[in-house]
Amino acid sequence: MQSALSLIYPARCLLCSSMTEQDFGLCGACWRETPFIDGLVCGGCGVPLPGESDGATETCDDCMVIARPWEQGRAALIYRDNGRRLVLGVKHGDRTDIARAAAKWLARAGRPFLEPGAIIVPVPLHWTRLFRRKYNQSAVLARYLGRETGNRVEPDALVRVRRTASLGGLTPDERFAAVSDAIRPHPKRGARLAGQQVILVDDVMTSGATAAAATEAAHLAGAERVCVLHLARAVKGA
Repeated sequence: MQSALSLIYPARCLLCSSMTEQDFGLCGACWRETPFIDGLVCGGCGVPLPGESDGATETCDDCMVIARPWEQGRAALIYRDNGRRLVLGVKHGDRTDIARAAAKWLARAGRPFLEPGAIIVPVPLHWTRLFRRKYNQSAVLARYLGRETGNRVEPDALVRVRRTASLGGLTPDERFAAVSDAIRPHPKRGARLAGQQVILVDDVMTSGATAAAATEAAHLAGAERVCVLHLARAVKGA
């Protein structure tokens, strides 16, 4: 039956729609052109760094000067070219099929801290934006990541209590001010994070302002340890 379906509906590349060997993947050409993050990275935010890893934790310039309330951070892609196309497909294009593939990339990127027992929590949307968009892309990513790793997902542990304007074009200081205290623990379900290791999942990290606000909310809920995992990381000059 599966073979018959594959003949009628052959597997297609997520980006160019050319035929591939497996569903929910990239063709060889698109894979080679997609900026996956490998090698030496910043232990705080996952941005790629020059050089080779010697096993020691490295820190980028931003993480040296901006306080990060989380313990570790990683990202799967650089937010440019095909990486940007994939993120925007999940975020605005109703492409939840991309999230299914992205779960494998997130699991690989988050390997340093995606331990059994860690709870996966998506960064929340304000209800007005959720109503307009129909779904929270971070929650979709978190759900598929949970299926991939077997970790428990708590989709409503955090809530965005204040609607914030788009952060595009703002300076880092303006971004942090805009999201300050905008995310809080859910009045009831937030207690599920008490004493737990929490993995916050979101689509893109730029300044880290949203991740910081969500981390502070998770700590307020009683989380013992918080790490952040993004599908893509914006890189200066990329």
